[in-house]
Amino acid sequence: MKPAKPGAGDSPARKPLVEKADAPAARKSPLAEGTKAPAFRLPRDGGSTASLSDYSGRKLVLFFYPRADTPGCTKEAIDFTRLANAFAESQTAVLGVSADPPKAQEAFRDKYDLSIPLVSDEKHEMLEAYGVWGEKSMYGKIFHGILRTTVLIGADGRIIRIWRNVRVDGHADEVLAAVRAL
Repeated sequence: MKPAKPGAGDSPARKPLVEKADAPAARKSPLAEGTKAPAFRLPRDGGSTASLSDYSGRKLVLFFYPRADTPGCTKEAIDFTRLANAFAESQTAVLGVSADPPKAQEAFRDKYDLSIPLVSDEKHEMLEAYGVWGEKSMYGKIFHGILRTTVLIGADGRIIRIWRNVRVDGHADEVLAAVRAL
């Protein structure tokens, strides 16, 4: 088996932002609990945009999922939708974020009647800023993609908690419990 080429899995028009020698450091997220959440403004389902400043003064849950309409991502989005009212009662907004284009996000939303806004980061700028775009491996192939992660941001714009390498089953309930404990 040949080793993966640098940038494997990247779109042909997109160059890697780091050289191969820097890759291990690039995978380590600078994001940490207590730090200021990186700002973003991205398109969302329905044709509008979503930005961090839209949620100023409120808690915000960002769940980063690899791909719309795949089994784990579907279950996670349905679970967050199921708990949407409970999050709202706790003055907490929830956004799902992936690299899928807005049209794919809309089809995903409509197919499963999702009420959680879905944000599209096709250029991976937010994904990289939050440290959730990185090297993955599946069936022996190495590629770049979204590392399933959830970030809880406080009303002050600081990171309260980060869940990395998320296991979908029970995760949305766990996040809600953390929000309620604040």
